[in-house]
Amino acid sequence: MVAKNLVCAIILLLLVSLGQAEAALNAHYYDQTCPQAEKIILDAVRNASMHDPKVPARILRMFFHDCFIRGCDASVLLDSTPQNKAEKDGPPNISVRSFYVIDDAKAELEKACPHTVSCADIIAIAARDVVTMSGGPYWNVLKGRKDGRVSKASETRSLPAPTFNVTQLIQSGHTLGFSHCSSFEARLRNFSSLLDIDPSMDLDFAEKLRSKCPKPNKDRNAGQFLDSTSSAFDNNYYKQLTVGKGVFGSDQSLFGDFRTKWIVESFAIDQGLFFKEFVNSMVKLGNVSIIENGEVRLKCGVVN
Repeated sequence: MVAKNLVCAIILLLLVSLGQAEAALNAHYYDQTCPQAEKIILDAVRNASMHDPKVPARILRMFFHDCFIRGCDASVLLDSTPQNKAEKDGPPNISVRSFYVIDDAKAELEKACPHTVSCADIIAIAARDVVTMSGGPYWNVLKGRKDGRVSKASETRSLPAPTFNVTQLIQSGHTLGFSHCSSFEARLRNFSSLLDIDPSMDLDFAEKLRSKCPKPNKDRNAGQFLDSTSSAFDNNYYKQLTVGKGVFGSDQSLFGDFRTKWIVESFAIDQGLFFKEFVNSMVKLGNVSIIENGEVRLKCGVVN
């Protein structure tokens, strides 16, 4: 059983926001040095997903959060030390939790091909695998990234919040997963001095979310799956935005703003177009700000 809980605004934002320098990566980078690398990674991802259906969404979110800060260098995997609080322990990453999946894959890779496959490449390949496993498109992952040596929790502040408006989002980026009540409850009660509920939200949908997120709420795990097809990677979330059923205000604003409304409508109508642009965006994101002087970590949680 595989959960979707995957993506919405990442596509819209990558199409307009990523203009940093790209590095030359290669889809065949490990063909000679570790030809079984992708199978080992897929096995680790598949095994973990069978035991925890939230793993796919968390790994995709991990990939985005890693690449958004300092580029795709696996800085999100580094453990904190007494002298440094790492990205992994920054507030936006606390709920990612599935770092162990990458660690498990790395342990098997070190047995098969010691000191060869970077942790950054493992995240990128795993992100592709969870999309494909969930019924989404397949693409050849470009490889050859190196692992970074710097990770700071303070830098996770630049990750966009669910409350960002379109202008802020266009300048940054966004990815989605299962959402806890705390990320959207401001839309459900006391939204403004004049309105109790966010007017861009469908009223029936708002009442449904209210029932799942009562006040007071003693269930820390309470929240909402982000679309009705939670076991498939598809364009359903875009369809929900067109009828006011986006969970996050930041996502709903994409449909309400003329700069992005046409993209939401296009993806809602044409799933093939969504898949095509999703792949293009994932490749583009994975190729941003690749470090030239990194390392291949022996363990993903610590620098060599």
